[in-house]
Amino acid sequence: MSTVRQGPRVELLAPAGNFEKLEMAIHFGADAVYLGGKQFSLRGHCGNFATDELEAAIAYCHCHGAKAYVTCNIYPRNEDLAGIRNFLRNLAAIEPDAVIISDPGVFSIARKVAPAVPIHVSTQANTTSHAAVDFWQTLGADRINAARELSLEEIAAICTQSRLPVEVFVHGAMCMAYSGRCLLSSFLARRDGNRGLCAHPCRWQYALVEEKRPGRYMPVQETGQGSFVLSAHDLCMISYIPQLIAAGVRALKIEGRMKGIHYLATTVNAYREAIDAYYRSDTIPPASPRDLFRELEAVNNRGYSTGFYLGPPDQASVPLAAPPPGGGFRLVGKVLGNSDGADVRLEVRNRFYPGDRVEIISPGRPIIAGRIQSIRDDDGALMEVARPGFTVRVGLPCACRRWDLLRVVNQRNPTTDPADSRAALGSSGCC
Repeated sequence: MSTVRQGPRVELLAPAGNFEKLEMAIHFGADAVYLGGKQFSLRGHCGNFATDELEAAIAYCHCHGAKAYVTCNIYPRNEDLAGIRNFLRNLAAIEPDAVIISDPGVFSIARKVAPAVPIHVSTQANTTSHAAVDFWQTLGADRINAARELSLEEIAAICTQSRLPVEVFVHGAMCMAYSGRCLLSSFLARRDGNRGLCAHPCRWQYALVEEKRPGRYMPVQETGQGSFVLSAHDLCMISYIPQLIAAGVRALKIEGRMKGIHYLATTVNAYREAIDAYYRSDTIPPASPRDLFRELEAVNNRGYSTGFYLGPPDQASVPLAAPPPGGGFRLVGKVLGNSDGADVRLEVRNRFYPGDRVEIISPGRPIIAGRIQSIRDDDGALMEVARPGFTVRVGLPCACRRWDLLRVVNQRNPTTDPADSRAALGSSGCC
């Protein structure tokens, strides 16, 4: 007999690279989002928010019962400090739920100019022991994001021996660097990844060239998608929600501020379902964890692994699953208003046709499959194809809600969602 679990619920924390992604994260069930300003964030190329936009984003979160954590997690140089001081002072006035910080100097500045704003210590601070957690607590930290190099057993020990809430990453790209601190981008592209400008060279394709055989490129590791020397498999802990909660973790964080809304909606939706299933019952694991895992395979990924959680990882050769080309689906539209299904107003992201096999992603219910029954323009005229950048009305097999997403099975080999395709090769695993 199942019962409802008692006690504080674990928080589901999602990325918000821009306002659309913020709306998506909250629509699909995130308890909190993390987002960055135009400067001083480790994701300097994902859109981000100006100060007035941050204020509106925070207000939107609070209106919908969610929290907003603002990143200020670069490792600054001297010339950055005055701007950081001003940024944090302005941030205090718009009252985020926390600021995420890596650098002790920035931490010190935040305590002075924004004393009322809680501080969450970023994973880039590579907190690996309860002694380090205690250190941050004495300085006034309110939460720590544990280093990605820790096992589940080590995280449980930290949770037991420390009083600060512990947050961990559970899904997304893994950076081939110590807690995401990497100089490779600085060397190869003159873009400092530790200051938010990472060019993601660990996602580039590499080969060996022998000195006396110029022009002969020998792949180091060959997959169906090419040769990747430094590219780690993505993290996926969807099947281990009970173990993470039992370890004492207070927040589960999804990586991906630079990724597209298809990725965001799918991952948040899956982890929301897994978490809710855990709290609904003390006798069964999350509902259909294998089905949820298969759903996560629908988005672009590099193959999934459990990272360091279950022991030393063999990131190069032991994925949980091989990545399907393009995720197997393409995002084609975002629903713009509630509808009974017969006349759904859709913002088109990629081309699709009447009769295409379709899946509807909607929070709180299983993926709904069917076919595009019709496509019409705003005047009601039938259309043979829906093209990106336009708004159309489509006939679908079920009712939809605003912000639901529509995807079709890849069958005509069209151009994929630019945001998702860029993310497949252009996002590493730190916030």
